[in-house]
Amino acid sequence: MGTLRLIPVALLASLIACSPAEKTEPVSVYPMGERVPVGHLAYTVFDRQWQNQLGAGVDARQPQNRFYLVRVNATNNSSDELIIPNTELVDDSGKTYPEETNGDGVQDWLGNTRQVAGSQTAQGYLLFDVPPKHYKLRVTGEENQHAALVDIPLSFDSDAPDIGTQFDVNKLPAKK
Repeated sequence: MGTLRLIPVALLASLIACSPAEKTEPVSVYPMGERVPVGHLAYTVFDRQWQNQLGAGVDARQPQNRFYLVRVNATNNSSDELIIPNTELVDDSGKTYPEETNGDGVQDWLGNTRQVAGSQTAQGYLLFDVPPKHYKLRVTGEENQHAALVDIPLSFDSDAPDIGTQFDVNKLPAKK
């Protein structure tokens, strides 16, 4: 009697094992600065900067890690008004970080509710609070259909003061 009960379970397991695997659409990776089409939207990431705080003085916002601002254009290639979906950063280990929902202190913040009319472009900064490392920005088309990644090179240029180097390599001490 116990063997008869196992037959339906074994049949079900074999059907599951033989069923085709879910097909996932491959996600394309684009370099920063290149136009990234996803659905009826096209994104371009053209700037990024790290910030230790937003604002100044007693009203300055402090991040948990560091603020990372990513400047994007999002163009609506349809004739209908569309909502630009939220994005996320993906680190090299696959961990994801969502956008911040509070853009206080960010000049030209893209915002939370991002509607763009047909054949128009929205432009502004996305805000993240993340540890400083290499990321890819995951963007999606309308209604989160289709996805692509934008590879953002790791750089701290915006944090480095412009001090210039004033020394003559010919006057360095000789190696012994």
